[in-house]
Amino acid sequence: MRTALREDHEHYRDQVRKFVQREIAPYHQEWEKAGIVPRETWLKAGRDGLLLPAIPEEYGGGGGDFGHSIVVIEELMRVLATGPGFPLHSDIVAPYLLAYGTEEQRQRWLPPMARGEKIGAIAMTEPGTGSDLKAMRTTARRDGDHYVINGAKTFITNGSNSDLVILACKTDPEQGTRGISLIVVEAGAAGYTKGPLLEKIGLKAQDTCELFFDAVRVPVGNLLGDEGKGFGYLMHQLAQERLMVATRSPVVMEAMLEETVNYTRNRKAFGQAIFDHQATRFKLAEVKARATACRVFVDHCIALHFKQQLTSEMAAMVKLYATELQGQIVDELLQLHGGYGFMREYPIARAFVDSRVQRIYGGTSEIMKEIISRTL
Repeated sequence: MRTALREDHEHYRDQVRKFVQREIAPYHQEWEKAGIVPRETWLKAGRDGLLLPAIPEEYGGGGGDFGHSIVVIEELMRVLATGPGFPLHSDIVAPYLLAYGTEEQRQRWLPPMARGEKIGAIAMTEPGTGSDLKAMRTTARRDGDHYVINGAKTFITNGSNSDLVILACKTDPEQGTRGISLIVVEAGAAGYTKGPLLEKIGLKAQDTCELFFDAVRVPVGNLLGDEGKGFGYLMHQLAQERLMVATRSPVVMEAMLEETVNYTRNRKAFGQAIFDHQATRFKLAEVKARATACRVFVDHCIALHFKQQLTSEMAAMVKLYATELQGQIVDELLQLHGGYGFMREYPIARAFVDSRVQRIYGGTSEIMKEIISRTL
């Protein structure tokens, strides 16, 4: 058993794996065509305990820890189920509400999120600004007991399905990052609209869209934490978010290695199985060694995070290393499939396109290098 996870985590894995095999894997390719996961699946996930596993039971969560969240991520990735945005909902949105929300806000939003009745999203990126949060143009002007919000956000995961979104915006545009605040905007607010599903090259079952805010009036009571503290809140949560991205990488590499070994054993070329060619076996052996090294690094960082010792530098390093390696290895494994690796009906093809965004979201590889370089 892996040293980073406990026995209770592995027991939970059995529960999650059964759910994924029953309720997700058989339908995922249908969802890829539709571009969205049905809300009914979210409700089923809530009933089976897959949502908010690390949130305290008093708020409807599973009462577990980050290890339980890791299990959900790994079991989804094992079958390349990139559509369900459970991890973002459970382990990015919910922790913001738990850490910075008032007791009333926690009681209002977390229990229905745990049940799958309300789906959460977070909106930081804007058209034309990319990773530069300082350049955001979305504003929230105080008007009595409300904020009046104007602006737009893009690339929002869970955007179309979302019932509530944590919006990063400027409550004081003159103060730069010290003027950024987090405000929860709920679906149905006048002036708040969602754009059509974005056409992506991968993650096709994951609903991603733009959000538009045209003089949207939101109660002051929806402010998360203190005014002007939003940038600090975002930075504080980034280490866990980047570790979550890195956690996907070894699982995908391991799953695709197993799939490729099976494929090369059964596919023949020049009178023998592709696996029987020394070049193939040596490539697969090399992949196993590199993927195992990545697994050890990721598990080390998970263990550090359990002890609250994961630094922003280490989180940047593990995300950079794991996601870059994932891209390289999935590409090499696809090559062993020949032309069939270019067909979406084969798992390796879907893994190839889905792996590309790993080096982009949660902070690009270039941003990771910048963070690491500051410590040299």
